Amino acid sequence: MTNPTTEDQAEATDAATQAAPLTPEALPVGEPLAWPVVDRDGALLLDAGSVLMGEAERDFLFQHFAPHRGDMERHEVAPESAAATNAPSTGDTATTARDMHLNIGALMGLRPQMGASGEPMHPCRLIGFAPNEAFFVTTPYVDGRPIAITPGENVEIVAIASQAVYRFVCTAHALSQTPFDYLVLSKPANIRRLRERRSIRVRAQFPVRYGIGEEGAGYDGVALARGISALGLSVSAAWALGKVGERLRVAFQLRSGDNATAIETSAIIRNVQAETGAPAHATLGLEFDRLTAAEQMAMKVYVFDRQDDVLYWTGGTR
Repeated sequence: MTNPTTEDQAEATDAATQAAPLTPEALPVGEPLAWPVVDRDGALLLDAGSVLMGEAERDFLFQHFAPHRGDMERHEVAPESAAATNAPSTGDTATTARDMHLNIGALMGLRPQMGASGEPMHPCRLIGFAPNEAFFVTTPYVDGRPIAITPGENVEIVAIASQAVYRFVCTAHALSQTPFDYLVLSKPANIRRLRERRSIRVRAQFPVRYGIGEEGAGYDGVALARGISALGLSVSAAWALGKVGERLRVAFQLRSGDNATAIETSAIIRNVQAETGAPAHATLGLEFDRLTAAEQMAMKVYVFDRQDDVLYWTGGTR
């Protein structure tokens, strides 16, 4: 057995140092970053080339996140965050298809059950029922092509009804292309009610990258999500990022169970408030108006899954 050389020990020490959490001194102000910066769980905070405009923005970053170099492998186990501690409820196993009160046009997410863990839900809509409670749904498309499903294959579905969100399993009986692409699914089985549906805003805690203005490439900084509804976010930032009515570019990731959805869109600033105790910091209310069907599904499921952590109830959509 050979002993490690001084050079080997130095390289190991250097690698361990780079993989450890960053210090404020490691992030220069006013200079492009040589590598991306991520949070303790790997969530992207700043792209390589991003520029911290001032010490206040850097202080905000370290106050709310645990910055690491994004080009280094880390072996630590990420602690549970507020966004990951609320698991879906087990629901009522006695629920029937009729109990769900699904309406024609109801938004659904569908994926093949085989190897479903970690796979995204693909949006589709309910277009009809059969007397035996079989479902007719539009065929989900992925990259412009209909999803590959074989008759006899089981599919997992999340359905958004008028009063609740449900998860269940169906068997694909047939695929039709006339007069348009649609699927014939069996009567639902293993129905679980995930959460009662209300118009609510729930607590959140995850990084939100932002870019000033509606147009442009890349992102200028990172804010912290404080609350989320089906169509908007409340974020805390190092400074007021704009005026009411102005737009931002935002990017963030939502996780519900094994599913992760990346969202990149524009947002309208609906309100701006200075935070008490930190005059330079600000809380902004953002409303999204350009979400895709898949992004809308991800937002709604994320909110409904965390209904137990309500910030407040509201009669509106935000």
